[in-house]
Amino acid sequence: MSDSQPASQPDTHPHILPHVARRNVYILVAAQAFLGAQMSMIFIIAGLAGQSLASNLCFATLPITAVVLGSMLSATPLSWIMQRFGRRVGFWIGTSAGAVGASIGAIALLQQNFWLFVVGGLFTGLYQSSQGFFRFAATDTADDAFKPKAISWVMAGGLASAIIGPQLVKATSQAMVVPFLGSYLAVIAINLIGSGLFLFLKIPKPPVAKHGEHLGRSTMALLRTPRVAVAIIVAMVSYALMNLVMTSTPLAVVGCGFEQNMAADIVSAHVLAMFVPSFFTGTLIARFGVQKIMAAGLIILGLAGIVGMAGVNVENFFVALVLLGIGWNFGFIGATAMLASAHEPSERGRIQGVNDLLVFGGVTVASLASGGLMNCSGGSAQDGWNAVNLAMIPFLTLAGAALIWLWMQPKEA
Repeated sequence: MSDSQPASQPDTHPHILPHVARRNVYILVAAQAFLGAQMSMIFIIAGLAGQSLASNLCFATLPITAVVLGSMLSATPLSWIMQRFGRRVGFWIGTSAGAVGASIGAIALLQQNFWLFVVGGLFTGLYQSSQGFFRFAATDTADDAFKPKAISWVMAGGLASAIIGPQLVKATSQAMVVPFLGSYLAVIAINLIGSGLFLFLKIPKPPVAKHGEHLGRSTMALLRTPRVAVAIIVAMVSYALMNLVMTSTPLAVVGCGFEQNMAADIVSAHVLAMFVPSFFTGTLIARFGVQKIMAAGLIILGLAGIVGMAGVNVENFFVALVLLGIGWNFGFIGATAMLASAHEPSERGRIQGVNDLLVFGGVTVASLASGGLMNCSGGSAQDGWNAVNLAMIPFLTLAGAALIWLWMQPKEA
């Protein structure tokens, strides 16, 4: 269960057996399913709890924005910690932050303190950032053929978390006198129990540079590498556009005259579409190549926008959100697989942190832009919904152009 290796030993992992790589993936799938349940719980209840605490309802979703902001700000330092001390240490920092964030949230609910509740969201964001590295950790001991499947399987664990989280909210949100307090206590327990999973990881640390020695390319050199640059662009666009449209969907559905339960059903279908393809995305990447799957993801995202603008019937919302989920899956998992194969183990602490900083930075901007586009574009909910879908066009064009540019590069790029 060692999480370290001699500094002089190259990190190509020839000593890691295939069954060890698969065991690591199974552990990370379990972590994604169990620990990841806290994120669906937080996103369900944080806005409602914030609404009950905020003196100004315009700030009701600020705790959720704090989660995304905390994730963005912690991505780079957390990646450096994992590079220096190993994945296990980084994941334990994440679960500790998740427990601290939930504890602060519970105290804030008891004290009816909105701004303390927002601070708790920042710590939860640090956990979310650590969870984002599960997909990269799955590739650390995998050979090139297994890497896409390893990423895909770990992401598939999100399907279980999307089911577990809402059920825990139903069981705990009103279990105590103070609404939602029971849910935050459950999140504390999830982090404390789930952190034990990482005891069973066997992922060697990358080599540590000796004094005066530099291992691998600099961050700027990595960002100038075509495959790295395109992987980051497609990941940013896929995740940000998914967030942009998904965040607006409940407002659009209710604004167009449908019940809140219908909005919940549409979002549930979207979440299933996000994670169910993960059971075969890795196989598709291995068969057709990562660039074709990324391109398919961008095309499907574009189709989601077309269906969304074609009408505001229930069928349009359902189909658009299902396509949105599938497009995100192909684009984001494909981009992750491309990035994982475009750098050396000694470089992962630099580039993986920058990748998630940029990805979650894009998600933060999308979260803030979503409400403005939906509520301030035209005089009706349909006008706002059309504006949201139209906003996808320039970013999909950028990502598509980046993929075409990569296809035109020499093979060694």
